[in-house]
Amino acid sequence: MPNIKSAKKRVLVSRMQNEKNRAAKSALKTQLKKFEAALEVGGDAAQEAFVATVKAVDKAVAAGILHKNNAARKKSQIAGKLNSAQK
Repeated sequence: MPNIKSAKKRVLVSRMQNEKNRAAKSALKTQLKKFEAALEVGGDAAQEAFVATVKAVDKAVAAGILHKNNAARKKSQIAGKLNSAQK
């Protein structure tokens, strides 16, 4: 544990940020799993889940959780899954 006051604060701040980032990543992964489950059901549920998942991915980019290219790849993959499931 650091002795300097500013270093102590940085430890606390970085710990809180780490928890926020972990929660955001977990929520994103949960949304991706919900999309996969909705694909199994099909129909309107899959389309709604797709919109919600794209929104979650975009929010993750805005929060700095994902790189924009990683997000584009994820969105492309889920769009492909949705299109192949609808055929």
